[in-house]
Amino acid sequence: MCKKMDINSGKIYIVSTPIGNLKDITFRAIEVLKEVDIIAAEDTRRTRELLNHFDIKTKVTSYHEHSSYEKAEEIINKIKDNANVAIVTDAGTPLISDPGNRLVKLAIENNIEVIAVPGACAGINALVVSGLDASSFVFVGFLSDNKKIREQQLDSLKLEMRTMIFYVSPHNLLKDLKLLSDAFGKERLASISREMTKVYEETIRGSLNYILNYFNSKEIRGEFVLIVSGINKEKVKESEKKAWQDLSIKEHYDKYLLDGLTDKEAIKKVAKDRDIDRREVYKELKVK
Repeated sequence: MCKKMDINSGKIYIVSTPIGNLKDITFRAIEVLKEVDIIAAEDTRRTRELLNHFDIKTKVTSYHEHSSYEKAEEIINKIKDNANVAIVTDAGTPLISDPGNRLVKLAIENNIEVIAVPGACAGINALVVSGLDASSFVFVGFLSDNKKIREQQLDSLKLEMRTMIFYVSPHNLLKDLKLLSDAFGKERLASISREMTKVYEETIRGSLNYILNYFNSKEIRGEFVLIVSGINKEKVKESEKKAWQDLSIKEHYDKYLLDGLTDKEAIKKVAKDRDIDRREVYKELKVK
């Protein structure tokens, strides 16, 4: 049985809601949404549909990505006056590529207790059905619409060994698949899920190139979660070797100094990279 809330506590609740199938809401989420004083929702119309389904009469206020700082302050002031507030998003877990970070940060700065009410999360759902390594992963979310930032994102992920989780909108699907295929290689293993927990739920597994070709001939509808395997450790070593194999020991050493390593750290790294004794590096650099 869920623990009853202290109605004078003035807390903020991060409440996960279904990503499709309404049966995926938890008993605790329903209880919290009924008992709080205010629900801060990304889209009040969509949230009211959910609330009406479960006969929840709680007052709803709008809080979304473009809400002003003053709106967050207004909600925080209500909590200071002992109001309990729940944050919900359109679907899934708030703050995961959804609004709420500013509000939660402000709550913590004001010593307001923040409580998570767990539930569905699209990224985790897609990960566990992907067949790819779920023991260690990195959540990327949506690639930036800004070309320069997007290139930086992809460049930083090229040597990522952990499984990666991307959110993809339907109008960017083919473009993002092509970008990732170019960045990681056409044969990089991946899995993509759409319409999760709904009637037409679908998961496609294969190489990035296979998935791109599959959707090239399909009508693209729904929101997508793309899971991409990390790079093989041996390929990381090969890539790192390419960065220094044409350099002399002195140039190799200087490269690490430019990266911010100390003399000793740079010498140790050069010796490890080249699988030689540190004394050989010292000798080459004429360091005693």
